[in-house]
Parts: sequence; structure tokens; C-alpha cells
Amino acid sequence: MILSRIKPALGGHQPENHGKAIPTLESFLSNRDYTGAITLLEFEQSSGKGTQLTDQWLGYCAFHLGDYKKAMDIYSRLVQEPDRPEDASINLACCYFFLGLYEEAQKGLEQTPKSSLKRRLQFHLAHKLGYENQLMELHQQLENVTEDMLCLAALHYLRSSYHEAIDIYKKILLDNRVIKTHQNNDIEFVEALTQSTQYIALNVYVALCYYKLDYYDMSQEVLATYLQKFPDSAIALNLKACNYYKLENVKAAENEIMALLEKISPSFIFGQDIIKHNLVAFRDGVGALQVLPSLVDIISEARLNLTIYYLKQGDYMEAYELVKNLEPTVSHEYILKATVNAVIGQETNSRELIKAAQQYFQLVGNSVSECDTIPGRQCMASAFFFQRKFDDVHLYLSSIKSYFFKDDAFNFNYAQAKSALGNYKEAEETFSRLQNDKLQNDYVYITHMARCYIMQGKAQAAWELYLKMDTSTESLSLLQLIANDCYKKGEFYHAAKAFDLLERLDPTPEHWEGKRGACIGVFQLIVADKQPTNLLSDIIQLLRNSTNPQVESIIRVIKRWAKERKINI
Repeated sequence: MILSRIKPALGGHQPENHGKAIPTLESFLSNRDYTGAITLLEFEQSSGKGTQLTDQWLGYCAFHLGDYKKAMDIYSRLVQEPDRPEDASINLACCYFFLGLYEEAQKGLEQTPKSSLKRRLQFHLAHKLGYENQLMELHQQLENVTEDMLCLAALHYLRSSYHEAIDIYKKILLDNRVIKTHQNNDIEFVEALTQSTQYIALNVYVALCYYKLDYYDMSQEVLATYLQKFPDSAIALNLKACNYYKLENVKAAENEIMALLEKISPSFIFGQDIIKHNLVAFRDGVGALQVLPSLVDIISEARLNLTIYYLKQGDYMEAYELVKNLEPTVSHEYILKATVNAVIGQETNSRELIKAAQQYFQLVGNSVSECDTIPGRQCMASAFFFQRKFDDVHLYLSSIKSYFFKDDAFNFNYAQAKSALGNYKEAEETFSRLQNDKLQNDYVYITHMARCYIMQGKAQAAWELYLKMDTSTESLSLLQLIANDCYKKGEFYHAAKAFDLLERLDPTPEHWEGKRGACIGVFQLIVADKQPTNLLSDIIQLLRNSTNPQVESIIRVIKRWAKERKINI
């Protein structure tokens, strides 16, 4: 399809106009100025000079401008006429297709004569409707001509087979003598492509493929050739902005999009949705709720980005509703659905959703295309995390840690794996790199840091974490962790303080026995000169907080020992 333009391309020779000659339809079309052409054609109609041919050209221009609804209305009228044009029905089916009305397009083709365009449209409809058997049959019917090969390349692109699409573009260039030999090297191919002037639109198609393959620099290089000739191309400028964004030049990406918006007029329809969508992405979700919901069923990425926005905002159920019926087809869709299932599974304690998340992660991590990529290794680490196989988690995360040194989410998970393996010093150091306040106040973070402190003999630091917390079920759980971990580690003084609070909140025999053992443990350390004697009075006070009959006998033993050594308590 000819790319839409709101004004003539700046490149190439433009006919001089001294204000005398009235632009013709041919001049508008040759310059791809479809808005101007529509204005001229509608003027003819309002002047009573319109014919059926005028309507055909109006449909053509509206379609190429991206106003598929207007084009559909025009062709819908044309197919009702007794002497309707032969191509009216196939053109109407194309409008249905671009509007996402695939069933209507399929039905409209039933009365359409056989043609190469019909075959290509059926091919893409079979893909959209999931008719795999029909798709394979139509694949066999494609001919070795440029239009059919471009149709096949487009399908490869839609199915994420980007290398296969590029191979087709190489073959088209070779067959048309644009390059002399078939190059297997991507860099040599890019050089040949950028030097060619024939089939220049292939630069955009190849650039899109390189973008999807994460070769952003190569995508920019190929794209530059096209933009030299057509500097106002919405598709090319939008892709240029996306490349900048992926190359972490967010300001340049936003500037490109804003410049594109300034160039287009209100009558320009083609590409506006994707431009608005991408501007939200570049601005890290600003305006997401105003833009993305209306695009969910129009742009596939809108659903995914809106889901990510909800996840970041903590609106997990909203995110789940968006993807619960999504059937993933590419790796980033599997990853997002796995992430949502994992979050909801943990929030609701649903083993079913957590199991589904683990399977999605493992599917991506084991795939041939992703197993050696950074996302693939992250997915394997996540899958093993749910299986509590922390040796494997640590192995995968260690292999990519240099890419995420300052990434809070990565460090949060990496530190948990280290803690689970008993590498408490390294876990503490990794946890300490977190900058996000929300994560630092997360219960998982606090409990893991408390354990890291205790296991390194820094029980007071763990106790201070508890003191900073408001009274809640989480603070009670942390108190239990401190009590038990300090007891195991021999940090009896803080164990005694923790068990004392627990006993006052819930006077069970278990809490008394824990406090009794911890207090006796402190006394033994004092006797062995491993703790200062001034702790004796604290221990006695903690014991007296209990009503158990054993209290007085324990205190008598402590006082007798202190008296023998002339220690004032």
C-alpha cells in the first residue's frame, strides 16, 4: 500500500506553481496528497460534475489516507449500483479487513471473482481467523511474483518470523537486480539496501524487521535512506522514534513524535492511533487511561501496555481482566501473561495461577529463540523461583546480573535467591542497592533483611526494623521470625525480648518456653563472659513479665550467682 501523506514529499522535483495553474487529480495522486485529491473530488461532486469514477477515486484516496470507514461507506454504495465497478466488492472487502471486520471481509469475498488480490486477502484472513488448514492451502497457491512474495513476507512478520521476512526482501532485490549477489551477511545486505533507489519502500519493511530483532542501529541506518526521499512518512518517522526509545534516547523519541504530530493536519487519519499510543509509551504511561482503553481492540500493543500500566499502579485485577482471555503467540505476550498470573496467584494464594505462570515462564525460557537471551534467562529464573529451586535461580540470575546492577526488581529477586541459599552477606548487599521506597517497605524485603542481619550477628538491626513497623499481622509475623531466628543463631537477648512481646500478646506455653530458654541462654553467655553483666537486670525484668511458677526459681539462681560475684542487679 502506498504510504499516506498529508503533503508532497520534499524530495524529488516538484512542479512549479505560480498561482495560475489549478492542481489536477493526477498531480495530487502523484504527490500522494490524498487530502488534496479528496478536496478536489468532493468539489466536483458538489458542482454536479461527479460520476461513478469520482466515487471510485474518492474511495481510493480515503483508503490510502487511512480513512477506512469513509472508504467502506463509498464502496458499500458502489456495490449496490446496477453497473457497479468490477473491483468494488474486493475493495470493500479490503476496507473490512483494515477495520478488523474479518468475518465481514470473508463473507464479502464469496461473491468476488477470482484474482491475485482476492487470494492475498484470503491468505491474510485465514491468518487472522486462525484457519491454519486454509492458510496452508493458500500458501501453496501464492506465485513467485513480487506482490505475492511481499504478502508472504508480511505474514512472516506478523508471526514473528523476521529472518524469513528479510530473506524474502533480499530475494526481491536480487530478482530485480537491485543487488548483484545474494548476501548472507546482514551488514552487507544493509549496505546494498541503502544504496538502492528501486523498491525503496523495502527499506521500511526491513527496518521494521530489524527493530523487532532488537537491531535498532541497523534499523535506523536502513530507515535513513527512505527518509531522505520521503521525510514526512508517518510510518518511517514513527519507527525512527521507536528506535530512539529502544536506544534509551527517550527525549529524542518524544521529539520525533511531537514533530510528526505538528506536521499532520486534523484530516490526517492514517497512523494517528499508533502515534498516540507510542507517545504514551515514551512518557512512561502518562495519559495511559485517556488513550489506551479505546485502542485495546485496535492496536495489539495497547492491551499489553495498558496491562503493564495497571501492574505498575498496583491495579492487579484490572491487569488480569485484560489478559485472562489473551492467547499468547509471541514471547513478550507469554511473559506478560505469566507475570499477571504470578501476581494474582500470590495475592489470592491460587496455586493454579502460580502453576500457569511457572509454565508460561518455562515455555519462553526453554524456547530455541529465547533460551540464550536476557528475557529467556529471566523467565527460567522465575520458573525455578516458583519451584523453590534457588540454586538454579541464582545460576540464571548471576549470568545476567551485569545488565541489571541498578535495577530494583532484579536485585529484589536476586537477593531473595542469595538469602535462600544462605549467602546472607551478599543478600544484604544486594538488598541495600534498592532505591524504590515501596520495595523497601515491602514485607518480603523487611523479613529478608531481618534474617540477613540476624544470621550475620546484627540482631539489633533486625530489632530496629521491627520497631519501625506499625502494629499489624505483618509486624507480629516479623516478631516471630526475629524470636525464632535469634534463638537458632544464639542471639538470645533479642530472642528473649521478642518472645516476651509475643507472650504478652498471646500467652501460650510455646512463647513462655521460648522466652525461658532465651533468658537462660543470655545468663549462660554472661557466665561465660560473652555478654555484659548489665543485661542481668533486663533478663530478670523480662522473666517477671510472666506469671509462670518457674519464674521465681530461675530468678533466684540468677541472683545467687550475681551475689557470689558481688554484681549489683
